[in-house]
Amino acid sequence: MQFNQQVDNSSASTVFFDRLAGVLLLILLFFSFATQANEIQVSPGNGVLQKAIDSAKPGDTLILTTGTYSGSINIHKTLTLSGNKQSIIDGQGSAHVIIVSAPDVLIKGLNIQHSGNDYDTEDSAVFITDEGDRAVVDSNHFDNNLIGIYLKGPDSAVVSNNTIIGSTFHRMNDRGNGIYLWKTPGSVVKNNDIRYGRDGIFVNYSTKNTFEGNTLRDLRFAIHYMYTLDSEIKNNISINNHVGFALMFSDRIVATGNQSIGDHERGLFFNFTNYSSIKNNSVSGGAKKCVFIYNANYNNIHNNSFEGCDIGVHFTAGSQNNEIYLNSFINNRTQVKYVGTTYLEWSKEGAGNYWSDNVSFDIDANGIADQIYKPNDLVDQIVWRHPMAKLLLNSPSVKLLKWAQSEFPGLHPGGVTDSAPLMKPPEVEIVIKEI
Repeated sequence: MQFNQQVDNSSASTVFFDRLAGVLLLILLFFSFATQANEIQVSPGNGVLQKAIDSAKPGDTLILTTGTYSGSINIHKTLTLSGNKQSIIDGQGSAHVIIVSAPDVLIKGLNIQHSGNDYDTEDSAVFITDEGDRAVVDSNHFDNNLIGIYLKGPDSAVVSNNTIIGSTFHRMNDRGNGIYLWKTPGSVVKNNDIRYGRDGIFVNYSTKNTFEGNTLRDLRFAIHYMYTLDSEIKNNISINNHVGFALMFSDRIVATGNQSIGDHERGLFFNFTNYSSIKNNSVSGGAKKCVFIYNANYNNIHNNSFEGCDIGVHFTAGSQNNEIYLNSFINNRTQVKYVGTTYLEWSKEGAGNYWSDNVSFDIDANGIADQIYKPNDLVDQIVWRHPMAKLLLNSPSVKLLKWAQSEFPGLHPGGVTDSAPLMKPPEVEIVIKEI
């Protein structure tokens, strides 16, 4: 009897807990349905979008139809704003068009225009504050704004697939940036098309950012780094800008697969850039300087192509301990401009660079020229330091100096030496995409 009683008690206990679990499941399902996010269609009008934001629940999606939504808005809760390219949010020329002050906001498929024009207040089409962590701005069109998208402090934001048309008024330096990043660790900017304005992408005091697959045209700088660490720039295209990729006061940058096409002043510019990897990039189209390296140290620069510039590489201001090898210097008027007395070796582990003007033999057919290559001589350095000396280039004294230096290498004043120049250009791995 005692055994049967224990079995009955156990069965009753099991039934009780099963019923309790069922009740708890029903309660959870009830609250799940009660708190389920809604899709809310918002009609165009003046001020109606802010009212819809204020009345929406966190997690809701506001769907904008064709038409103009006038007035600035503040997205102060986790929401999605989506629409089509005829869904226009118009800031009417006053301050920011959209402020994002809540996490996990998505802005997608909209036409955002007419921010204010005051740089003191950083007027932007989309201004994401430090409360806007993980914001996503995707597939929008921006026009007639001072700054396109400003990430001011959020973590891990994503800006992707947008078209940003900047301003063309005033002086170029007075215009706004397409995408502006400040102290926004872990943020990603990818596959955007940016044209006009000041700088395409400008980043300041940030870490662990990735800029990938962007096309940047008709700007001052395509991508401009200042005081930024541990970040990556890859597969971007700079076209017809004053400077392509300017990396300044930044450390541990990886720049790979980028193209500078027809930029005017410099394709790549390294100023106080240290401990970085620069590989598989190309500069072409007639820049004054393919690369300008100024006080940049401990960088690895290899497998790049520098072609058709007035100067292939301008190397100056005490830059030290850089590894430069497996690059191609093709048809530059001056391959290397280096003013200094330090001897620099531009090869590594028996592999140097390719120089299109190096007339040499490879008797043992190992792909390495049989003679070392020195891109500059004493006459070059005299002319760089004293430009008026160009008047004497055809004089007997200069010809005698060139002959003496070729016969007595000890007269060489220092400079770049490639002890293993390549006989053909190495391959540069670049992703080609349609422009």
